Amino acid sequence: MEYLGDYVGALTSGLFNILPFSDHGTDAFTALLIGVAIGFVVGILPGLGGAVALALMLPFTFSMDPTSAFAFLLGANAVTATTGDITSVLFGVPGEGISAAVIVDGHPMAKNGEAGRALGAALMSSLVGAIFGALFLALAIPIVRPLVLSIASPEFFMLALLGITFVASLSGESMIKGLAVGGIGLTLAMVGLDPIEGIPRYTLEPVIGISRSLFLWDGINIVSVTVGLFAIPEIIDLAVKGTGISERSGEKLGGVMQGVKDTFTHWKLVFRCSALGAYIGLIPGLGGGPAQWMAYAHAVQSSPGGGFGKGRVEGVLGPGAANNSKEGGSLIPTLAFGVPGSVSMAILLGAFIIQGLVPGPAMLDPNTPVRPDAASLGGFNPSGLELTFSFVWILIVSNIITVVVAFLFLGQLAKVTQIRGALLIPFILLLVFLGGFAVKNAPEDVAMVIVFGLLGWVMVRYDWPRPPILLGLVLGGIAESNLFIATQAYGTLGWITRPGVIFLGLVMVGSVAYAIRRDMKRRSAAAAELSDVRDVSDTA
Repeated sequence: MEYLGDYVGALTSGLFNILPFSDHGTDAFTALLIGVAIGFVVGILPGLGGAVALALMLPFTFSMDPTSAFAFLLGANAVTATTGDITSVLFGVPGEGISAAVIVDGHPMAKNGEAGRALGAALMSSLVGAIFGALFLALAIPIVRPLVLSIASPEFFMLALLGITFVASLSGESMIKGLAVGGIGLTLAMVGLDPIEGIPRYTLEPVIGISRSLFLWDGINIVSVTVGLFAIPEIIDLAVKGTGISERSGEKLGGVMQGVKDTFTHWKLVFRCSALGAYIGLIPGLGGGPAQWMAYAHAVQSSPGGGFGKGRVEGVLGPGAANNSKEGGSLIPTLAFGVPGSVSMAILLGAFIIQGLVPGPAMLDPNTPVRPDAASLGGFNPSGLELTFSFVWILIVSNIITVVVAFLFLGQLAKVTQIRGALLIPFILLLVFLGGFAVKNAPEDVAMVIVFGLLGWVMVRYDWPRPPILLGLVLGGIAESNLFIATQAYGTLGWITRPGVIFLGLVMVGSVAYAIRRDMKRRSAAAAELSDVRDVSDTA
């Protein structure tokens, strides 16, 4: 009971420590606003993302107290995923390579004249996901240790394999095509240095020369693949049509408020995808890419009817919620064990070092000050648990501010889809090549954008699904490295009998069986409908 009182007290203090009701609260709130503004801009610019923003902002935190420093950093990181959805919907260019799933249905909605609805759904589901992730962080603090320690390399491998089996859900009308394309993604994941022996694989030295092949040693850049596959075909299509992005330029744009209503109409889907994103964020090493694509696959599996990839709002709601809820989940192992849940969290650990903090039990203690040098902090020295709960409130407040600001301009942003293509194409091309170049500042990545752009155009022309490539690329390396670790640690087959592995294996079999059964039902319904049409025509 005493601990519950400390818990509630720390939760309340954590909120007041970031609100402008005191001197230190005003400093933290100001830092939060500056961080949100930076994150808003970085999220819209393709190829940068939260990790890049944090790396650039880290040196400015030396003179800040811990609460202000983390308000500054987390405020920026928390909103990049939200604002990245704006360019994904409007132009088919992701703000981050790991957050591309919103493009699959969000951009077709914009082309169908529903840009406002897609943006409203993306932003509101992002806000719900962010709040869910923050609450997940708050509730998980007392029970975090067994949750994290229950995950080992065999479970990592099975989770990656589970994500790969979702290829069946992302395959459209042909599972064979989806599996083939997913295989291409897995092959691309093998390009670069072997994670076990450090030997270059598939780096094309005989074709392009040793010096030029060095950029492939780090593997295929996910941003280049994403931007090429999804943006270049849309630019070609826009140039051929000679109209705006929206194919219904004479009609009224889909309403923003309709997208907000969709979030609450499909609240069960948003809740499930938020939970999925938070749990995947909890697992170190997976991150936002698997969270978004697994949530998108779940939306496809659980929503009746087809039409995904052509403008279903559920395809926006699922990944939008998961991409933001993962932030709260990824903070859990970072705070409790010093094990970063994502690249952004790894950079955030640098802020812990700068501030003289040590992740671990002290961050969960309601009675231990975060630093002994209270005098140097102007007398303000919160406990570890207070600072941890400040993180919870930073995630919530920063996303509320971002969504409110974004909603003020959504009407104007949605009208971009009706601007003539000849005026938009140069700007979109700039975003595309900026996104490809910005990750590693390598001109070779721009060439990769063009190569995968041509591949994406061919796939669209011949009706091959594109999402399975990204899923295979994101999860292939995770599956390979963890399979090796599992076999070395537990024996060639010893790891298979672990309870977590068995459970995930059953889930995997169930998801595949469900996908096959769903496709059989669709084919039966289509055959019955065709038979009815023939009967009617014969009668006539």
